[in-house]
Amino acid sequence: MFKRIIYLVILVFTTTVLAQSYTKHTVAKGETIVLIAQKYKVTPFDIYKLNPDAKNGVQPNMILLIPKNDTSNTKPIITSKNKGVIHEVLAGETAYSIAKKYGVTVEELHDWNPEIGNALPLGYKLMIQGVTKTSLKKPVVKEQQSQKDTDLYTVVEGDTKYSLAKKFGITIEELELQNPIIKEGLPLGTQLNISKKDNPNRITEELKPNSQSSDLFEYKVKSGDTLYSLTHLFNLSESALIALNPSLKEGVQEGMVLKVPANILLTKESKNKNKDLTKTLSTQSRKKLALFLPFNVSKIENDSLTSIGERLKKDKFLNLTLDFYSGALMAIDSAKVLGINVDVKVFDSEETKNTTNALNIIASENFTNVDAVIGPFYQVNVEKVATALENKNIPVISPLSKDEGRSVSNLYQSMPQNETIRKAMFEYMHAKNGSIIAVIDPKKGALKQYIHDNQKEVKIVGFSDKGFVSDSIKKYLVKDRMNYVILGSEKTGTVLAFVKALQIFMKDYKVQMVILEPNETLDFEEIDLNSLTKLKLMYPSTTRDNDTEEAQQFEIAYKKKNRIFPNQYAVRGFDVTFDTLLRMSQSSSLQESLEQDATEQVEGKFDYAKRISGGYTNNGIYILYYDEDLTIKQAQ
Repeated sequence: MFKRIIYLVILVFTTTVLAQSYTKHTVAKGETIVLIAQKYKVTPFDIYKLNPDAKNGVQPNMILLIPKNDTSNTKPIITSKNKGVIHEVLAGETAYSIAKKYGVTVEELHDWNPEIGNALPLGYKLMIQGVTKTSLKKPVVKEQQSQKDTDLYTVVEGDTKYSLAKKFGITIEELELQNPIIKEGLPLGTQLNISKKDNPNRITEELKPNSQSSDLFEYKVKSGDTLYSLTHLFNLSESALIALNPSLKEGVQEGMVLKVPANILLTKESKNKNKDLTKTLSTQSRKKLALFLPFNVSKIENDSLTSIGERLKKDKFLNLTLDFYSGALMAIDSAKVLGINVDVKVFDSEETKNTTNALNIIASENFTNVDAVIGPFYQVNVEKVATALENKNIPVISPLSKDEGRSVSNLYQSMPQNETIRKAMFEYMHAKNGSIIAVIDPKKGALKQYIHDNQKEVKIVGFSDKGFVSDSIKKYLVKDRMNYVILGSEKTGTVLAFVKALQIFMKDYKVQMVILEPNETLDFEEIDLNSLTKLKLMYPSTTRDNDTEEAQQFEIAYKKKNRIFPNQYAVRGFDVTFDTLLRMSQSSSLQESLEQDATEQVEGKFDYAKRISGGYTNNGIYILYYDEDLTIKQAQ
C-alpha cells in the first residue's frame, strides 16, 4: 500500500499544473448573472459551471469566477436565411418544455444553442431557428397508429405466466384474455397470441416533468390504455397509482394527465444479456476516457505535520480512493493486452461531500473529444460534472454512489439503488410463483410501508408485545408451493425465534428464508450457520462470489502487482473501468452499448435501464442463497 502512495505522489507532482483560464468579478449592486455574462461575452451557463452557488442568486460584493471567452464555442451565426426568434427563459421552464412550445425537438434546441444543458439559467436567451413570432402556434401532436397485429410465441421450459407477461409488457390477465387455453395451466409447446406493444422509447414522448414536484412526471393517457396496462407499465400497484391520481377512481379516460414517479425505468426487452464484449472489439478509432478520483493531493501537500504513513492509518477515504485506483489501473493494463485503443487521463477531483475541483478542470481542459467520464465519487459532485458535460452528450458514470439524486440525461448510475435491489428480490419470488410472507419489526416502518404500497399480495405478520407468534406465520403457509418468508428485524431474540419457527415448518411445508438487506445479527455466534444453510437463506446482492478461472487470474495478477489481495473497492475500480473501456471499443457507440448490452465483470453486473425523468440506473442484481455445502450460490 505504501508503495502505491509513493507512486501516486510522484504521479501527481510530476504532472503539469493546469493554467487558470478565468478572471474574478466582484458583483455590483443591481447586477444579474445574465448582465455579467453579456459583459464578459460568455453564457450564464459558463458562469454557473464555475460558481454553482450562484444558482441560488448573487449578492453585491460576491466574487465570481468568469471563464475566458472561447470563440471556438460560440453560437452559430444566424443569417437572413435562418429566420428565428429569441426566447428568454422563464422560471420553471426546461429544454423540453421550450422545445414543445415551439414545435421543435430538444436535440434541435441544443444544436442551435450548444452551450446549454437541461438546467436552463433564468433569463437566458435562446435562439429558436426556423420560427417567427407570427408563425407560433400550438404544436401538433401526431397520433400514433395503433398496431393490432399479434405475434406467435411457443411456450418453452421455465416459462411462467408472470415471466411471459413481464417479457411482453402485458398483465397476466391480458395474457389469459388473449389465450383462454392457458387459464388452467401453461403446457410446454403451446402457441400463444401476443399483442404487439408500443416501443418503450415512445413512452418518453408521452411524459413531461411535473412542475409541482421534481419527484413526479406527467403521463398523457392514450387510446387503449387501461388501469391494468398502466399499473404494469409503471410497475405500480393499482392503489398506489390511484393514490397519486384520485380521478382514476372514475375510470381511465383518453387524454387525462396522470402523475407518475420520476424514477420509473424503461427496460428494453431486446437487450443482449451477459454479452462478452471482448469478442466484439473494434479498435480502429482512438477513444478518450477521463477519471475523476478524489486523491485530494493539495490537502496532503498542505499538511506538513502528518506523514503519508500516518495519513494512511487514519484517512479511510484516501485508502478507498487508492484501492479503487489500483483496480482501475489493472483494468487499463488488461485493456492494453486486448489491444484496446483508448487514452486514459486521471484527474484529482479534490472533493468533499458537497464540493469538487472537477468543474474547474473541465473549464480549463478541452473535454470536447472525451468519450466518457468516470467519477467523481460523491453523488452531488458527479451530478455537477454530468450537468457540465450534458450539452456535449458525454456519458458520465457514477462509480460508487447508491443515492438516487437528480436526473441528468447523460448520467449513468453504476451502483444499483436500494429500490432496485428490493424490486429484484420480489420479482424473483413472483417469477417462481411463490407465496410471500413478511415478518416486519414495528421499528421497520419504511419497509412495512414499501411492502404495503408496492407488494399488495405479501402477507405481513404482526407483532404482539412479546414479539411475533409463529402461528401467525403458519396460517399463511401454502402446501405444494414455495413459501418465501422475509425477515425484517435485527433483534437477536426475534431472529432466533424466527429461524427456529421456520425449521419446524420445514417438516410440512416448502419454506425458504429471505432478507431484503444486509442483517448483521445473522453474523452473531448465537445464530447457527447450519440453520441458515438448511433454510437456504436468500438475499439480493450487487456482487457475486466468483470462483471462475478468470476471477482467480485477476486476483493473482492483482496480488503480484500490489502485494495484497484486492478488496471490494479495488474490484469495483476494475469492474467499472474495464466495463467502460470495453463498451467504448465496440462498433456501436458507447451510449448504444450502455443501453443494449448487459454485461458481467469480476464481481458486478451492469444492466442499465433508462429513467423516464432522465439518466440511467443499473439493474444488475444477483439473487444469492446459502447452500448446505456452506457455499453461496446464485439462485436460478
